[in-house]
Amino acid sequence: MTRSTLTSLAALEAAGLLSAEEAPALEPVAARYAVAVTPHVAALALAKPEGPVALQFVPDARELYRLPEELDDPISDEPMSPVKGIVHRYPDRVLLKALHACPVYCRFCFRREMVGPGGEGLSNSELDAALDYIRTHEEVWEVVMTGGDPLMLSPRRLALILDALAGMEHVGSVRLHTRVPVVDPERVNGALLQALRPRDTLAVWLAVHTNHADELVGDARRAIGDLANAGIALVSQSVLLKGINDDVAVLEKLFRTLVTLRVKPYYLHHPDLAPGTSHFRITLAEGQALMRALRGRLSGLAQPTYVWDPPGGSGKIPVGPDFLASREPPAE
Repeated sequence: MTRSTLTSLAALEAAGLLSAEEAPALEPVAARYAVAVTPHVAALALAKPEGPVALQFVPDARELYRLPEELDDPISDEPMSPVKGIVHRYPDRVLLKALHACPVYCRFCFRREMVGPGGEGLSNSELDAALDYIRTHEEVWEVVMTGGDPLMLSPRRLALILDALAGMEHVGSVRLHTRVPVVDPERVNGALLQALRPRDTLAVWLAVHTNHADELVGDARRAIGDLANAGIALVSQSVLLKGINDDVAVLEKLFRTLVTLRVKPYYLHHPDLAPGTSHFRITLAEGQALMRALRGRLSGLAQPTYVWDPPGGSGKIPVGPDFLASREPPAE
């Protein structure tokens, strides 16, 4: 198995993830959108070349097909950014985007026009300005670190950020959204666990991005277990993807597996209108039907909230089925 991240079509072909016949047609895709497949993901993808892991990370020529309604910034981050690295959409919380690099690049990513190995992260002065914004806005209770994957920061820099947030009396929670435990589990080591440790005045939550139970195997299970054992609260975030997890049994297995790993399923996202991702999208009605079916067969502990982030910057809205539409509660 390769021991370095695959970041080109030639590397994917050499690893057996693409054929010599497929690679030329994908050159425009790789030129437009970042490519990265870690050794851990490559091994899973090779085990099932047409399976749910490969479909999420190996480039596809359909990514060049862009619908008129698809947007470079489908959830309108930019208009909500008062200073570089901050998105302030909701009154009591902000996004902190310290970098734009990820260990892998999902082919359905809603920030695919912004992230990548050449994406500009925050300089020291820009990070100080972002932290000053949080410090001077006392209505901010939660900081959500995203980007880019915050666990791609060095443990030292990550600890500096968390220590700074812990020193702000009005900030009570930080939530880090990450793919690292699932796609690059070797990064979850003693130094990272020390950086992520809960502070006395700051709750540390980790939102693990995963879309299929096939991702939750081997070293990924070890990494998630180490995080849980270190006292870090874990939730999950998934995207409902056509041909990958748009099936009741597949979702049921994913959410049950997460609960057994001490991860609370948190959000199931309806896909955003990111460019070149229409082949991943199902209809809202299809998603609601799946959630309705799950309600009767899956523990409430394993039920995420089905949400959609519509264009325009209004933020996430719950879009699960209306369970009272055909049945009224009994009169008192």
